[in-house]
Amino acid sequence: MIIYMKKSSTLFLKIAVFVLALLVLGVCFLAYAVTFGDALDEGHPTTLLAHPLLIAMYITVIPFMVALYQAFKILLYIDQKKAFSEFSIKALKNIKICAYVISGIYFLSLPLFMRFAESEDAPGVMLMGLVLVGAPLVIAVLSALLQKLVQSAMDLKAENDLTV
Repeated sequence: MIIYMKKSSTLFLKIAVFVLALLVLGVCFLAYAVTFGDALDEGHPTTLLAHPLLIAMYITVIPFMVALYQAFKILLYIDQKKAFSEFSIKALKNIKICAYVISGIYFLSLPLFMRFAESEDAPGVMLMGLVLVGAPLVIAVLSALLQKLVQSAMDLKAENDLTV
């Protein structure tokens, strides 16, 4: 019963990672037409701002997909009973780096969000930009914390193995 529950929880998380990847790719294909469709028309005042914002969003998809792949690998390690291994630590480190890269890209594009918000008179756009900077930072800190916890657990296990 416990083994089945563990497999089903990792299966659920694997499906969630896969669905999240599909959703992000779907947003990538629809972002140009839906989100920036009006702004990219000729003569619209925000045309020059929409292109760099769209490019920044597309660039961040690459580290996001790498981070999702690393999360999927961690789930595979959990299934293989290798959750507390160097492989997991490396995957968590890669997730942390990807989150910092995403946050950095959006941080550099914050002036564009501000100009876009001013031109459209929509303060929510600036809030969205701040969330896009803050959320990856939280994920980076969380993955750094998990990385340290896994390392501590591995050290404790090695110490206990030497004691016995």
